[in-house]
Amino acid sequence: MGTITDKQMNSKPDKSVWLTEDAPRGCGRFMARILKSGDRLFYFRYTNSDGDRIFLPIGNYDQSGKDGLTLREARTKAGELSRLYQSGVRDLKEHLDAEEVARKAAHEAEMARMEAEREAAEAEIARQAARKTVSELFEHWADIDLKNRKDGGAEVRRIFEKDVLPKIGELAVEDVKKGNVIEIVDSQLNRGVTRLAKLTLSLIRQMFRFAVDRDLIEHDPTASIRKSKIGGKEVERDRVLSREEIKALATQVPAAQMLPSTSSAIWIMLATCCRIGELVKARWLDIDFVRALWTIPAENSKNGKPHEVALSEFALGWFHDLKSYTGDSEWCYPNSKLTGPVCPRTITKQIGDRQLPEGREPHKGRSSRGQTLIVPGGKWTPHDLRRTGATLMTALGIMPEVAERCLNHTEENKVKRVYQRHSYGPEKKEAWDTLGSHLAKLHKAGSTMGSQEVESDA
Repeated sequence: MGTITDKQMNSKPDKSVWLTEDAPRGCGRFMARILKSGDRLFYFRYTNSDGDRIFLPIGNYDQSGKDGLTLREARTKAGELSRLYQSGVRDLKEHLDAEEVARKAAHEAEMARMEAEREAAEAEIARQAARKTVSELFEHWADIDLKNRKDGGAEVRRIFEKDVLPKIGELAVEDVKKGNVIEIVDSQLNRGVTRLAKLTLSLIRQMFRFAVDRDLIEHDPTASIRKSKIGGKEVERDRVLSREEIKALATQVPAAQMLPSTSSAIWIMLATCCRIGELVKARWLDIDFVRALWTIPAENSKNGKPHEVALSEFALGWFHDLKSYTGDSEWCYPNSKLTGPVCPRTITKQIGDRQLPEGREPHKGRSSRGQTLIVPGGKWTPHDLRRTGATLMTALGIMPEVAERCLNHTEENKVKRVYQRHSYGPEKKEAWDTLGSHLAKLHKAGSTMGSQEVESDA
């Protein structure tokens, strides 16, 4: 009996011993047991309602308090149990077990409350995310989807920065209405760019569906806008330049005073049936002047397949001219900073700006030669040159199957695509040579005719 000390707790008895502190009757006792094995344990001893003597474990002893209870801490716990026992609680173990169950239940309730608050906070964050502006949504869309496009989303960004973001960029995404989108495309229709208006609607729709997929908004505001109603039914272009129009271009192109590289592009596209995007992305390493071969890499072609173009003497000559304009650039059509190719619209706009209707003044900063490329059959575009070249091929006796291969079209018939693996290399070369010879004659005839007219005027 007496007071338990640290010296006693650190003793090493030959056998297990109990240490007990003095306490008034009916208060329970603070006890310690030192085992021969070296374990030192604290207990609170009391008598329960059934008259049984109970030893309730308090913890193990550690004088430093790091790996157990110090003597003072254990005595404090024993004091708390003693006061509880004196208050009338006789079944301490059952009482403490019930308290532990209640504590766990309270803890679980608290955790559930915290989880509910977290979910509510996340819901609020999602709601606030929906309040992001259209400009912010566009950047999100660009970072996730547009960057994977061939041009890294550059053309889409150009369209949005010009026509979309100035009108709705500062609006919250969830506040955009059908009328806001229609206002954008109507503005484009008023400029006479119907195809661009349809494309813009399609791109805006893609962006808002991206937002719907990510729960940023519940509904796509463009869902009820019918593309067919924008600018009327879209008519597939079938413009093909006639032989007489090609002759006329032989004199009109020089008179139009475009960039020399653009003049070359017109004849190269006619002679190779290439797309304008394939031409402006070409590098000089793709052009083999010795073998007269232009290799269009898969990443530059529309169908994602590489394409070899056998260059006729006519086409090769224009590439030689083009080479003299570009200097040391690796690109056939370098941009002004020499960091990459020009945008295809650079060429398209030069051609379009020289086919303005009679009486229509050119926009400020545009060419003053607004009618120099007008030909009898109506307005023509770079893509019409590709169609014209292919049409001339078939008119010159080239089999349609070969002409299709020269266009690098994907065979629509699956059986043919799988089993007919002939490359048509020799046939394609003959087709391009035949087309090139014919274009050379038309160009020469047109140039001669133009020279005669100039002499006559003189």
